[in-house]
Parts: sequence; structure tokens; C-alpha cells
Amino acid sequence: MGPESSPRKAPSGRPVVVKIGGSTLGSSDTTLDDLVRLQCRGAIPVVVHGGGNIISQWMERSNTFPRFVRGLRVTDQPTLEVVTAVLAGLVNKQLVAAIQAKGGRALGFSGVDGGLLQAEVVSEELGLVGDVVKVCPDVVQQAAQAGYIPVIAPLAIKTLDEGGEPTILNVNGDTAAGAIAAALMAEDLVFLTDVAGVMDSSRRLIPRVSPQQARALISGGVASGGMIPKIEACIRALPHVASAHIVDGRKPGALLGALGASTMGTRIG
Repeated sequence: MGPESSPRKAPSGRPVVVKIGGSTLGSSDTTLDDLVRLQCRGAIPVVVHGGGNIISQWMERSNTFPRFVRGLRVTDQPTLEVVTAVLAGLVNKQLVAAIQAKGGRALGFSGVDGGLLQAEVVSEELGLVGDVVKVCPDVVQQAAQAGYIPVIAPLAIKTLDEGGEPTILNVNGDTAAGAIAAALMAEDLVFLTDVAGVMDSSRRLIPRVSPQQARALISGGVASGGMIPKIEACIRALPHVASAHIVDGRKPGALLGALGASTMGTRIG
């Protein structure tokens, strides 16, 4: 039985938060079709997207080359302007248009809108990069209640001291997805990435890991690079989220498979 025909539990009324990485939207994936199918079935999908590769391409066009520290993009003011334009503009609206072209209803915005994501600066070394400290999900809930798939760009507003100036911060998309899923008390949190899932030290897929085992994979250096924020986001969300998955979003039916009876990818928790 293939992923698309796998049995589905009835919609619970709780959202399904889906993180889409830019590298997962390829020629054979069915992510957007899966989202529209979920919406038609009465589920409540909420999308958080990345776009790091496109940001880097736009920076290189202006002879500005990205720098990363521990997998996070160093973000000065000129870089933030590119990040904001690409994420909240180009990528967000392309996704909204594509979902609507497939028969879905979508509404795009960023974590700045409605004060959805509030953050503090991570470190001076990273510049204008934020760690989410508060989520105000009203705008997401209102969009979903109105029948739209919320499509969210991972930007945040810096928490203000009285009299302070508003500042937009760049936020890791995985971190944003986990924080939003926790605030919404989502039924499922699914990360669609460009690898099969979480691997052990022999590069074999691990179908399921506990939060404790996941932490050990990070501390032992088995999980590295972009997998770390995904695992950490799952762990942070799990007290409030029923299940969390990391799956290969390039495969047809990956999202529906993760939410159904398929054993693809890794379940955390």
C-alpha cells in the first residue's frame, strides 16, 4: 500500500504543522498536492517554509557571499534586507500561488505579521538572528478558521524594551516551525527535508527515536549540520505536540505517508 493510499486517522481539529525546506521542492515531490488533499479532507495544515538557497543566490548576485556559524546564517542589515525580501516576498508568494493553482486556499505572511513570532538576538556573532521567545498564534488561527492554509516566512520581531525601535530578525525555519507547532498544540509536526530521515553512525535510517536518544545523537556528533535544528525543534515541541516526524520531502506522497501508516522517515517521541 503506497503512502497516498495509507489509512488516515480522522482529522482531530488540531493543526498539522509542515516545515518545507527549499531543497525539498523538486520535480517529483507532491508536497503541495498533499497539502491541498489534507485541506480537502478537513485537516488544518499550517506551512512554515525556508528559502536559504535562494537567499544565497540573491546575495551572490550582488557579490555578497553568505557566512554561517554553527549552521546559522550571519545576518547584518544588508543581509537582513535580502532575507526579508526573498522569504516574505518571493518564496512566500510563490508558494501561496502554487497552492492556489492546485485548488487550495492559502494565505501568506511572515512571523512579523500580527506579532506572531517574537525573538531575542541569539548572539553578536550572528548579528540580526533571533531565537523565538514568544509566539502569538492569533493570526494563524484566524487564517485557518477562515479556510486558508497559513504559509509562514520565518522572520520575527525583536521583543521591545519600552521606547525601543522595532527590529526584524532572521529566524531559523526549523526553530520557527517547532515554536509555532507548540503554540498551536498541533497534532503533528512534519519536517520535509532532502535526506531519508535521522541516520545512525553507520548511515542507516532510524525509524523512531526517543527525545533522550535524539539528544545523544546530537551530543555524540552523529547528527550534524541542518539536522540539528530539526531534531531540537522536535524535542522542544513534543511536550505540546502529539507526534513529530523528519522525512524525505522529495519522495511522492511523503507528507501523507508521514501522517498515515507509512514507516518512511524518522518519528521522534
